[in-house]
Amino acid sequence: MKVVVTGATGQLGAATADAWEAAGHDVIRFTRCDLDITDYAAVRRVIGAAAPDVIINCAADNRVDAAESSPLPPLAVNALAVGSLARLSADLDATLVHYSTDFVFDGETDRPYLETDLPNPRSVYAMTKSLGEMLAVDAPRHYVLRVESLFGGKTGGSSIDRLWAALSSGQPVRAFSDRVVSPSFVDDVVLATHRLVERQAPAGLYHCVNTGHATWFEVIDHLRQLGGYPRSLLSALRAADTNVPAPRPLFAALSNSKLLRAGIVMPTWQDAVAQFVSKRWRG
Repeated sequence: MKVVVTGATGQLGAATADAWEAAGHDVIRFTRCDLDITDYAAVRRVIGAAAPDVIINCAADNRVDAAESSPLPPLAVNALAVGSLARLSADLDATLVHYSTDFVFDGETDRPYLETDLPNPRSVYAMTKSLGEMLAVDAPRHYVLRVESLFGGKTGGSSIDRLWAALSSGQPVRAFSDRVVSPSFVDDVVLATHRLVERQAPAGLYHCVNTGHATWFEVIDHLRQLGGYPRSLLSALRAADTNVPAPRPLFAALSNSKLLRAGIVMPTWQDAVAQFVSKRWRG
């Protein structure tokens, strides 16, 4: 298959392009320098000329707090550009893959969210991602994959990546004891995406996260133990003790049961963190 990957130098985009290329597909990578996905005419001209079978959109504006005071850039990238890609996908008879986030939920629950739960975004960033989900459906064959607390990859800049770096250098770290998440390991997300597309699973919305959930403190404590770092480096932090412009959902765990029904088994978050540590030790 001919596959276009946007955001191809990012954490998810680079891993996606590498994996699809390794699987024998013809991959065309687009970075922000190559293509401004907010330019509708350029998108139609450049990607249209490539005539791909699959368009995988890994481009996103993830500046959560900055979006509160500057909403137009994330609106353009996270929403309007997705609509452009969806319409082009329909015209090309191509499959569209787009990634969204757990932030579309308000976090006021006590059980993992399902795909059938209605979003209730509480921040500007979350609203732009929710709108992007709605616009992606203009592509008849679409997969909207919600990921959460993404970590790993060659260009990892996530919370887990940063905290691992801090622990590795003997620096103290703090982690939320009251925010519950279902982390998503880049390698597992890329593999699940590939399987969905290749198996032609039913189009639609999927939660693409590792199995299970835990507080951030529990996740980072597991990371610490795997690295053999002292307990004294880790301390607890409550969300109420932080002062950030954009609200975050407290209970943001996602259920990946729909992905499982499609025949795709996601490793547990503990296994994913262990794989992450193994790769970092080797790298």
